[in-house]
Amino acid sequence: MPTLTRDELAGRIAAISLLRGEFTLRSGRTSSYYLDKYLFSTQPDILAALGTLFAERLPGGVTRLAGAELGGIPLVSAASMASGLPCVFIRNQRKDYGTARQLEGRLEPGDVVAVVEDVATTGGQVLEAAAVLEAEGASVATIIAVIDREEGARENIEGKGYRFDALFTTRDLGITPD
Repeated sequence: MPTLTRDELAGRIAAISLLRGEFTLRSGRTSSYYLDKYLFSTQPDILAALGTLFAERLPGGVTRLAGAELGGIPLVSAASMASGLPCVFIRNQRKDYGTARQLEGRLEPGDVVAVVEDVATTGGQVLEAAAVLEAEGASVATIIAVIDREEGARENIEGKGYRFDALFTTRDLGITPD
């Protein structure tokens, strides 16, 4: 599979996932555009390239990766394969059967975790995920999003004391914010 440059990857993500119209975001805000993460996270060339970029952005000392249900699962899997680090999956809610866990995979107390996120608007979901990890005894070293919509995620995440990084912003994808 050919490797995509960063600019080619940005172009592919924008071309395949940018939808125009009237959309309600998870935050409750409305927007004239939507980045459908499932349209880019289901493409093998994009996933492979994102996994490599995530791996390159990991700070030293990270022992495990994490991704939240549902959009973060393919991303954290790609990042795990690219970095060689194990990962955990964070459910939106504790399951009520089997192990009755909210985390899938193995998380050890003291693990230093990098959380990967798909599209960050306000950072609400990824902050919930970070709280789950910390409740299990891990520390969150960084949160890395594929796309920062530049609508408050960085400020909210950093305001809670976490390091935040984004592979792309909406401007990188050629999108003029609302």
